[in-house]
Amino acid sequence: VRVLDGDLVAMPAGQVGTLYVKPAGAFEYFNDPEKTAASHQGEFVTVGDMGYLDEEGYLFVTGRSAELILSGGSNIYPAEIDAALLANPAVLDAAAFGVPDRERGEVVHALVIPVPGVAVDDSLRQALLAHCRERLGTLRSPRTLEFVATLPRNDAGKLLRTRLREQYRDGQPS
Repeated sequence: VRVLDGDLVAMPAGQVGTLYVKPAGAFEYFNDPEKTAASHQGEFVTVGDMGYLDEEGYLFVTGRSAELILSGGSNIYPAEIDAALLANPAVLDAAAFGVPDRERGEVVHALVIPVPGVAVDDSLRQALLAHCRERLGTLRSPRTLEFVATLPRNDAGKLLRTRLREQYRDGQPS
């Protein structure tokens, strides 16, 4: 495993970059030779996962490059925000993603499915936002939070974060 920055320079331990692995066999994207070529770096290949190696060489995956939120020049990983929200006992499911912002480029928006029976009101919204700020700091915390009944997932249960980004492209659900 290699962790490289945007210039394909190895990142030091603890620094997030793009993950490259040496595949056991040939790797290619179906009917997409350009994407295949772009994914290779010598013997190593990336599928767009982001992460870091710690001092002991353990790998930590922080998210996908396509899901990265760019806010005021900072990289924000939505999986961290999801995990912080899911740590709250009032939250059944959550999804964070970037929405357009004139000043910062993007800001974090979160969708939350509350645990059944939890009173959904502005005090819960404010408590969840404060919960995130305590764990993540102001920059990585959601600026806005919305309660929903469902989140889009594929048949395997994977969150379709790209669909959410498309729905909220103008900052509001479409």
